[in-house]
Amino acid sequence: MYANAWMTVREDDIRRADGSTGIYGVVDKPHYALVIPLDGDRLHLVEQFRYPLGMRRWEFPQGTAPNLAAVDAGELAARELREETGLLARELTALGVLDVAPGLTSQRGTVFLATGLTQGEPAREPEEQDMRTAWFARAEFEAMITSGEITDAQTIAAYTLLLLHEGLLPHETR
Repeated sequence: MYANAWMTVREDDIRRADGSTGIYGVVDKPHYALVIPLDGDRLHLVEQFRYPLGMRRWEFPQGTAPNLAAVDAGELAARELREETGLLARELTALGVLDVAPGLTSQRGTVFLATGLTQGEPAREPEEQDMRTAWFARAEFEAMITSGEITDAQTIAAYTLLLLHEGLLPHETR
């Protein structure tokens, strides 16, 4: 139905469980990487204008490869981290996979924890020229989620993966 350098939109003819037919619109986007830059008790975030929302939002660095390219998730994570923040990570640890909005899009992403960080210069894409970056203590980051200052679903879900990775969320033993 529609395609550009970042996504395609398709309309599939479907048959439901009851045998009736219909259509389903799907937005196809390539796999993305999200990076949680962690230095001690501090998290590094980026803030940028999100056109569909019409507002600036704080979130973890994240993105896809240009021109719908399929790129190894670890390579993509390192590139997004460097491009958006200028940070280089000595270690990238995969924490899990997230589905963006499975009722709307096929897009999935891999979440990485970045540690052993050194600061370099960002190499932002044209759409990211107004991006700002900052370090936040975990308590401040969590307060920003509670207050609604951070609303990016991938950022919040990625933080949950980090807490699980660190063993900071309770769980039941079965």
